[in-house]
Amino acid sequence: MIDGNSTTTFSSSSSSFTSSTTSCSDRTDLIRPHPHRRSDPHWSAIRAAAALSPDGSLHLHQLKIIKQLGSGNLARVFHCRLVGDSPSSDFALKMVDTDALARVRDGQEKLSHVMVEGDVLSSMDHPFLPTLYARLDSPRHTSFLIEYCPGGDLHTLLRRQPGGRFPLQAARFYAAETLLALEYLHCSGYIYRDLKPENILRRSDGHLMLSDFDLCLKADVVPSLHHIKPEMGMRRRKKKNQTRIASGILSIFTCYSTDNMELEGEERLVLVTEPQTASSLECVGTHEYLAPEVLTREGHGNAVDWWAFGVFLYEMICGRTPFVGRDKESTLKNIKSKPLRFSEVMTGDDDLVMTAAMDLIKKLLDKDPNKRLGTIKGAAVIKMHPFFDGIKWPLLRNYPAPRVTSRSMEAAGKCRGRSLMSPGG
Repeated sequence: MIDGNSTTTFSSSSSSFTSSTTSCSDRTDLIRPHPHRRSDPHWSAIRAAAALSPDGSLHLHQLKIIKQLGSGNLARVFHCRLVGDSPSSDFALKMVDTDALARVRDGQEKLSHVMVEGDVLSSMDHPFLPTLYARLDSPRHTSFLIEYCPGGDLHTLLRRQPGGRFPLQAARFYAAETLLALEYLHCSGYIYRDLKPENILRRSDGHLMLSDFDLCLKADVVPSLHHIKPEMGMRRRKKKNQTRIASGILSIFTCYSTDNMELEGEERLVLVTEPQTASSLECVGTHEYLAPEVLTREGHGNAVDWWAFGVFLYEMICGRTPFVGRDKESTLKNIKSKPLRFSEVMTGDDDLVMTAAMDLIKKLLDKDPNKRLGTIKGAAVIKMHPFFDGIKWPLLRNYPAPRVTSRSMEAAGKCRGRSLMSPGG
């Protein structure tokens, strides 16, 4: 436990948190399981550990540290387990030094980001977003005990691939899962504002989990009904084209199928829940993923996530971001004024899926946020793009993730801008 006069340290010899004193000023919030995570065995392990404490709460000294996963200027993330528990009960502990935050420049703003992250984590119940098990507050720290992902982050995995890019079918799968996570956040009234491969983690089964929510922007969601007409693309009435698709990427995963595709051009009535009322002048995020309207400081909203999603898809396929320059300044200049150019990796491939990928990226990377795909009709219209033809969205989490091999550690690049899971770090 921690109080205002004690210091919390990580002891490598004992692999545990220690503090000089304890205090009743500490507060632990054990989160109630959400419906979809109620059967998670980690909940019973936490309740059992809390029951051993005199006050019935979970405390830092009950956590055994396995290793440090990442760090920033004012936060650290650890892989940990409950003391005396089985090796299968793994957690990630994010510790934010709120005492230090209060003393730095823009400290109050950064503290508000920590509070937002806590609100987001405690409210989420989605297969591609993390589970928050407990929040431990003290006068010096705010800590989040969350789901642990042993597969590392997508940026490291991407840098280890030949050419620094994923096979097209893997990129498509990862894009689909990320899209569902963004859709859920937007439906919940949060604009993510920090999408990049470094913030996307892999679970043990290869499926993805979005992380780092301290830059989320809260906004009101105004539900609306829209008629959306699927675009003509990979869907073809001619059997030979359907056979070509089915024998390629769509047959890689059983959740991709041409059996139940809608008729060409069939219009659908779709409920859209986008946080369209938000507007912020903050310049936050990672520079290679910033949208043009963020840089011009004219105010930005939900459209920045769809721009970042386009950059993310481009990087997975090409091995680099679309507007990267010699340095940070040239990259920002390119984002504002340079036209989109596709890599030879994409233009040299006449595959129908690659053609659809370029079309989707072009519409996501429209420099005018009002014309950008997703701004008005959200994830609903993006999910109906030909690049995602045949995906059975409700079943996506139940099917095997792509087997993507890794090269040596030396092939992995460093994170850009903000450090892994660190508020403003």
